[in-house]
Order: sequence, then structure tokens, then C-alpha cells
Amino acid sequence: MSKITVLGSGGWGMALAITAESCGHEVTLWSPFENEVDMLLKKRTNEKLLNGVFLPESIKITTDLSCVKGSLITIIATPSMAVGSVAEKLANESDFGIVVNVAKGLEKGTLRRLSEVIKEKLPQNNIVVLSGPSHAEEVARKIPTSLVAASDCISAAEIVQSVLSNEFLRIYTAEDIIGVELGGALKNVIAICAGICDGLGLGDNSKAALITRGLAEMARLGVALGASERTFAGLTGIGDLVVTCTSRHSRNNRFGNMVGSGTPVKQALEAVGTVEGYYAALMAHELSKKYNIELPIINECYAILYENRPVDTVVKDLMMRPKHAEN
Repeated sequence: MSKITVLGSGGWGMALAITAESCGHEVTLWSPFENEVDMLLKKRTNEKLLNGVFLPESIKITTDLSCVKGSLITIIATPSMAVGSVAEKLANESDFGIVVNVAKGLEKGTLRRLSEVIKEKLPQNNIVVLSGPSHAEEVARKIPTSLVAASDCISAAEIVQSVLSNEFLRIYTAEDIIGVELGGALKNVIAICAGICDGLGLGDNSKAALITRGLAEMARLGVALGASERTFAGLTGIGDLVVTCTSRHSRNNRFGNMVGSGTPVKQALEAVGTVEGYYAALMAHELSKKYNIELPIINECYAILYENRPVDTVVKDLMMRPKHAEN
């Protein structure tokens, strides 16, 4: 038995806490919000995020960050924009083991990957990224799922693999942390576009083309930033892309559907909640300019979300681009 601490009590944090507990570990779930902790202590569930899923009584729930002391693994399971501040708080604690990030995104302004943000705050700790096609709603219900643990320190990734793998969660290891992180961040942008396709009433042909060409853009940008192109053919590339573009669980897809149906962007954001792809679209657009990389789908998504480009003009713009070979 090992001690595992999960920072963040949203759906993904709860799902990972349940997973770690099912592996026989001592698990603590942390939240900075007293009202969330009080609710979870009382109900052992979050009816809005994971209705019908209950936290085992053995899982401790607290607002006290010193709970990380003695952990073999500390998992950061917050929205991407909170990862830096949580890592900064964690720097004031000690003996919290390997830091595992499961948030998917980039840091606004700096455009850095989240593992880079964490490493700046916690230079002495091994950082592992855990990513792949994994809706919290399914992981929490123990539906078979496969993920990738990626790290510059492969032994740290192997520890995460060993400690969290079980009969319903299979974890592979990888050293291409750049590709794994970028796949997790960029697929959310393409998922918004897939939702827009649905909102516009387009068909399967359209969505298949979008997913395929969207994957090409993800890989193109990834390789420019130092990733292996092969990574985008795996779980954290095409795997995560397909599940996010096609699932009813995807908030990015749901948000895009609303925008494609005519709902104003701000109103759609308020209705859906955290939409990681909304922020990733801005940062991917900035990266495309910085590295002079052609990302037509991602940049059209940016134009819809940030420049009020009418959605009904975007499809024609993409279809009528200059003709060239597939690449």
C-alpha cells in the first residue's frame, strides 16, 4: 500500500481517487474550497459532475495541503489555468513524491507546457504527465481505459504505471512528454470544431475529414516544438482526439455544438463551464504565428472564438483553400 494524494476534487480528481483506492492505496482528496469539501464529506458524491458515483469511505477529503506529506505520488487534477498556482503552493510542502499532472492545456501568455510550469516551481521533483482518451465519467465507473504516463525520467513514469494500473486502467509509458502534452492540449481545439460541425448540421464525411486534418495540424505543430510525430498516432494523439470529438461527455464538443448552432461564444462558455479548448485555441494560434506554421483549422477556430468570424463562412473558407498534396 502506498499513499496517494489527489489535488483537485472535480470529476477527474474524484475518478483518479477512486482508481487509486481500488488499487489498494491510502488516498486523500484535496480541494482549496471548503464548500466542496463539506459537500463531499456529507454526500460522498458530486451530483453535477459524477452523478451516481460515490467516493469510498476510506478516501480522506480535506482542505489542508499538508496532507501531501509522505505521498509516493501527488496528482494535480485541477483545470489547466490553476496548475501553476497549485504547484506554487505545493513548493511550500515537503516529501510529496512524484508529481503527476493530468490537466490538459498550455500556460496563457508564456505558451509553456504544464510540465514546464510545474518543473519551474518544483525543480527537485520528478514530473510525470498522465494523459490519453479518458472521460472521468467512465474512469470513475471503472470502464476499461488506457492512458500514457510520460516523463523525462522514465523510472518515475514506470512507478506511476505500476502503482495505478489495474484491471480497468491500463497505463503505458513514454519518454515523449512534449508530444503527449501537446496532444492533450490541441485535441480540445479540434473537438470544438467537431462540435461546430454538429451544430451546423454537417455529416460524417465532414467530421472524418476534420478529425484527420486536425490530427495533421496537431502533429505539425508538435514536431516543430520537438515532439515525435509517432506520438500523435497513439493514445494521446488520435486516441484522445477521437474520444473528445465524438463523445457526449466532451465539454469542448458540447461547447462547439452550441456555437455552431448559433449560441454566442460567451453565452456558450457560461452554459458549459470550463472549456479547455477555448483557451488552447488562443495559445495554439499564437504558437502558429511564432513558429510560422500553417494551422488552417485551428486558426479558423480561433477566428470564430476570438474575432467573431461567422461560423457559416468558415467551412467554405477551408474547402476553397489552395489545392495541394495531402501532407
